[in-house]
This record gives sequence, C-alpha cells and structure tokens, in this order.
Amino acid sequence: MKILHTSDWHIGKKLKGKELKDDHRLFFEWLLKTIQEQHIELMIVAGDIFDVTHPSNEALKQYYQVLLEITKTSCKHVIIIGGNHDSIHTLNAPKEILKLLNVQVVGGVPEDIVDEIINVNDEVIVCAVPFLRDKDVKKSIVGESYEDRIEAVKQGINKHYQQLADLVQVHKNKGLPIIATGHLYVQNANLSDSERDIQVGNLAGIDGLTFPSIFDYVALGHVHIPQKIVGAEHIRYAGSPIPLSFKERSDQKVVIVLDTTKDQLSDIEKIPVPNFRKLV
Repeated sequence: MKILHTSDWHIGKKLKGKELKDDHRLFFEWLLKTIQEQHIELMIVAGDIFDVTHPSNEALKQYYQVLLEITKTSCKHVIIIGGNHDSIHTLNAPKEILKLLNVQVVGGVPEDIVDEIINVNDEVIVCAVPFLRDKDVKKSIVGESYEDRIEAVKQGINKHYQQLADLVQVHKNKGLPIIATGHLYVQNANLSDSERDIQVGNLAGIDGLTFPSIFDYVALGHVHIPQKIVGAEHIRYAGSPIPLSFKERSDQKVVIVLDTTKDQLSDIEKIPVPNFRKLV
C-alpha cells in the first residue's frame, strides 16, 4: 500500500495580516495531482488542519472540498488527527458523515483508546494518536512541583503509545505493518518560529527513540520543518506544506510517501512541494 504523510496545513492562516488561501489552493491542486501520479491509497494528515480553533466558513469549505476531491482519486482512505491548533469539536462534528467517504477523523483522545486503532483493509494498522493534552495523559496533583509535572507528562505520553503497542501486537503477529501518528514535540527537533509551544512549553518533549519498536513508521506533526528524528529513519515530521513564517521561506517543503509490503515498510521517499508563491 502506498501511503502519503502530510501535516500542519493550517487552513485559514494569515501571515502579517495577508490571507494564505491561494497558497493553500495551489498546494491542494498539486496534492491531488501527486496522489494520482504516485498511486496513493491512504493519506495521513498529522494534525493542525486549521490555524484557529474556530475556522471561518471559507476555511471549512476549503477543507471539505479537498477531502471530497481526494475521494475521486486513487486515494480511498484518509486518516486525520487533531493538533494543538484544532478544536476537537470542530474536527469531530462531521466525523460520522466523513466516515461514509472513508475519511476517519480522531479529533481528540477518545473515551476508549481502542478507537484510535484503525484497520485499513487488513493491509496496514494505523494507531491514530491525536495531540495529547496534559489532561489526557496525567492527573492533576495538588502541590505537584513544576519538574514533577513535566516528568508526569512525558511518562503519560510514553504510556499512551505503549498501551497502543500492546493492543496492536495481535495484528503484528499476523504480519501487518503498524503505523502510529503523533502531534507533539520530540526532543532536539529543529523548530521554525511559527509553532506554538505545547506540553509544558515543549519541556515535556519526549525522546523520539522511546516510541515502541513495534511501529514501522511514526507520522509526526506540529514541527513545521520536515525532518527525521536522529537515529530513526522511520520517525519523521512531514512539516507544513507551505511557508507559515518568513523563517520558513527557504525551507524545502515536502510530503512523505511510504510503501508497505505485507509485513513491513519497504520504502520512504520525500516528494518536494513546489514553492508556489515567493514570500517578500
């Protein structure tokens, strides 16, 4: 199965008061063409679909329109997770309707963690982990020190992924490749200047090498510069597809294309996104 990993669309974003809707339109037109050329069957969007929690009607229309157009391509499955900029309610509200188009949305942590596990045609298993807010991974403790809070968040994030790893072991035993998503900060990731600090001001960023080894690929969002985690070819940020700040104007934006065989990840390729409009 060919899989495309993208993230941090930030639909509705304004840069210095200027709308970026044309930049998003050009990217989506290119994305649709690329999906067809690459014969993509599954697309994963790793959070921050919108730039604000209450996107405009125009931003919502652009989102729904591109999802509809994607269903007319070779890509018959889409998995979307919520990011720290996204409203859980906004993403989840149409999820039952979108499911009819094979678009699966996990806007926030569900009541049952099993609902984060998505079986795509018995070909690949995706652990669709959205942005983990502090309340999702730790309990508030009266008198807790700042250092203890940071450590508790780290442990809570790692525990969440380990729970999923334990649950999908049965699928791994059957030879299915396992992909996990995440919208978080991994220690030592190279930041732009347009990301919003998360998880205790990024201090609770986890060590990327602590992701359970059962995951054949970890599709990350939040950091806008595309990069792989040092020492782990299979753990990657796709980055934002268009520049969201002037610091990003020289970055080579990409989407990441994966190829899976029956029981493993066989290839990872970066597809450069054209620079549609120059920032000046």
